[in-house]
Amino acid sequence: MMDKRPQPLARDAMAYVLAGGRGSRLAELTDVRAKPAVYFGGKTRIIDFALSNALNSGIRRIGVATQYKAHSLIRHLQRGWNFFRTERNESFDILPASQRVSETQWYEGTADAVFQNIDIIEDYGVEYMVILAGDHIYKMDYELMLRQHVNANADVTIGCLEVPRAEATGFGVMHVDANDRVLQFVEKPADPPGMPDKPEMALASMGIYVFRTSFLMDQLRRDAHDPQSSRDFGKDIIPYVVKHGKAVAHRFTTSCVRSSLETEAYWRDVGTIDAYWAANIDLTDVTPELDIYDRDWPVWSYAEVKPPAKFVHDEDGRRGTAVSSLIAGDCIISGAALKRSLLFTGVRVNSFSSLEDAVVLPGCVIGRNATLQKVVLDRGVRIPEGLSVGFDDELDKKRFRVSEGGVRLITQAMIDRLGN
Repeated sequence: MMDKRPQPLARDAMAYVLAGGRGSRLAELTDVRAKPAVYFGGKTRIIDFALSNALNSGIRRIGVATQYKAHSLIRHLQRGWNFFRTERNESFDILPASQRVSETQWYEGTADAVFQNIDIIEDYGVEYMVILAGDHIYKMDYELMLRQHVNANADVTIGCLEVPRAEATGFGVMHVDANDRVLQFVEKPADPPGMPDKPEMALASMGIYVFRTSFLMDQLRRDAHDPQSSRDFGKDIIPYVVKHGKAVAHRFTTSCVRSSLETEAYWRDVGTIDAYWAANIDLTDVTPELDIYDRDWPVWSYAEVKPPAKFVHDEDGRRGTAVSSLIAGDCIISGAALKRSLLFTGVRVNSFSSLEDAVVLPGCVIGRNATLQKVVLDRGVRIPEGLSVGFDDELDKKRFRVSEGGVRLITQAMIDRLGN
């Protein structure tokens, strides 16, 4: 008997991840790396979530367009995502802005970052393109979005979040009819249009788009010849298709992947220091909103071969402990106390120190008798003995970056200036 199940559309799709963003609101965290390469969750980088979604959805052709300070990102991709095999009809292309179209032209916008690589994309002969932003934290099955795109006979399908109207003013917002056809695309509206079935909510663009490849290539070529265009999906391509074609909204709640422990559809833009700190610290909760232990939808990354974490000393006042914390491999907690903290690989916390609400990136060393509260430490920071941070706003503002929410961001350059 023949198998009547439809073939997965993901196997005939390419995921194209736009990972060139600077992420300037993350301040010094993006001084040496692009936003998608920023560390997240103890073992991963932000871009690993979009890439893992593509892989778990069944997509086996992936391209990543890089631009701003891309070395850290490219190195991570080469180390952690090099398991695709051409003999299995798989491919993983890292596509830096390499002036392939013009000797003076870098990627001018998100649409141009695809247009400049049209020949590479067309060579694979895929039927569908899934355009993704590389800088958000979420779990999503793109196969469900591809099916909606085909069933609706859409020219473009736009991934959308349901957000309260009052909070939608910073997004591109869809005005849709009862069938979720997009009637109007409004960029950062003062009065966002409500959803027909939920008037108090608005549909905000996630920066995720599905096209048939041939249609997208036609639109990119048309846009490239428009002198008025800014070569951007949100500003140019999508509004044009909404006006002249058929655009459909895809609600994230229908394709969000949740484990049995996740009650809400989880999506975060960790683009500010406060949002970044909060999303990392939330993972230390007993039942966090994001389940990173979900074996049915794993987050793939570069898996470093490191020894286990170690906790040493058991004396009053000098006891290696961590409560409600995530500790990565190769960390040594030597007679120090941690609470609600997240430590990446290779961190050393020395005796009589205490950390609370701390996000500590790889390779940091915390000296003896240091007391840190509500901090983010950039990679490789060496905290001097006895340093106290998080208790004096005015003093900390002179020494470090203090966010609106009171998070202290500390880099090695700031520590070096303390001695001057």
